[in-house]
Amino acid sequence: MKEIKQKSGDDLIKFLNEKREQVRAFRFDIAGSAKKNVKAPLLARKEIARALTEENLRKAATTAKSVTA
Repeated sequence: MKEIKQKSGDDLIKFLNEKREQVRAFRFDIAGSAKKNVKAPLLARKEIARALTEENLRKAATTAKSVTA
């Protein structure tokens, strides 16, 4: 979780895109053969959720600052 909080906005977007691509690739790869690590998409989805949560917290913080200013 610390890694996600330390990422800049652009890095966070890149991270989200990479994780989404991992989940998509896993779905298509599983159809052809048996995967060894079946928890990989679950962990990737959790990381996506954490990253989206951090992104929304940052947006809320900037909105709160602009409203109070």
